[in-house]
Amino acid sequence: MQKILPAGPAVARNLAGVAPEILRSLRGEGEWLPPASSGVAFLVDGLGAIQLRAHQAHARHLAQAMPRRHVAQTVFPSTTAAALGSFLTGERPGRHGLVGYRTLDPARDVLANQLNGYERDGLDPETWQRSETVFQRAAAAGVAGYAVGAAAYRKTGLTSALMRGAEYVAEDDLDQRVRVACALAAQEEGAFVYCYIPELDQAGHRYGVDSEEWRSTLESIDRALRPALDPSRGVGVIVTADHGMVDVPRTRHVLLREGDPRLDGVRHLGGEPRLLHVYAEPGEDPVALAGRWRELSERTADVSTRAEAIADGLFGGEVAPHVTGRIGDVLVAARGIWAFYDDRLADKGPQKMIGQHGSITPEETTVPLIRRGSYDV
Repeated sequence: MQKILPAGPAVARNLAGVAPEILRSLRGEGEWLPPASSGVAFLVDGLGAIQLRAHQAHARHLAQAMPRRHVAQTVFPSTTAAALGSFLTGERPGRHGLVGYRTLDPARDVLANQLNGYERDGLDPETWQRSETVFQRAAAAGVAGYAVGAAAYRKTGLTSALMRGAEYVAEDDLDQRVRVACALAAQEEGAFVYCYIPELDQAGHRYGVDSEEWRSTLESIDRALRPALDPSRGVGVIVTADHGMVDVPRTRHVLLREGDPRLDGVRHLGGEPRLLHVYAEPGEDPVALAGRWRELSERTADVSTRAEAIADGLFGGEVAPHVTGRIGDVLVAARGIWAFYDDRLADKGPQKMIGQHGSITPEETTVPLIRRGSYDV
């Protein structure tokens, strides 16, 4: 049984560095992007590079625009809160603090949802996510920053946490959302525009990647993004994603029930089915707890203690002191297409989810980094 040691393509850049590089390119100081009059980043939630290549017949324009070197490595864990946090702050999760889907608030000893739990679970976006956003960085440099997304996300806690400093432009229609983002970049020289496209991730969770519904959604996104792949003169375009996805059949569910030794000494089970944060009871030895998980999950997961994960740099080169306690005492990364569920919970709804992510497989961690317009070199 090995520790969690994610490995990515040798040519892949990390997702956390993309938006800061776009800002540098607007000053003509990019390290790997050439100068651009404006920059626009389209983030397609759930679109892994491997899935895009496998379904290129349903995404002809995106697939043709993505040579093999145009890929990036997402952060650990490969989940939306952590990855969007890194994309929109330029920091790894150990710094911005969104270290999983459901993680511990140590001050209150409760699990909180990092995507939609700010209001419900009592998180203050301003203090929970303390890193400067790329929009704040842009504003300090005199660069206009825009976030284009669905109206429902305009005033959420996650938007407050990650898009401080942006002018939020609400647009529910997918095609119009892309057109608005392109128009902002074309009309306001020097602007940084971020456009969020969540539809594919939603289809994947509900129906799975290997479904007509997912492929149909991919076709719609490919069609919507076609004008963005041929932008106005001087505009640089990036198309990327926060993570990929794998389909998990019910035959690969590990159901954790009363009496399972892996639950001995466990106070909270957080994270998500493919990347558990296991929080120990006070006084419980994390090394012993990790040992039980390794022994009983040998075929299905890789396991690290919090100390091992931090030392191995899974959450980045630095974990801020206020973030450390949010990370599980033990981390369990599902192998292959396995997923772990706390079957003691009355709500079995999450077990109906087909497409999943969070772990360290290439399907989940390798994302497109398509470069068009002034960035297409």
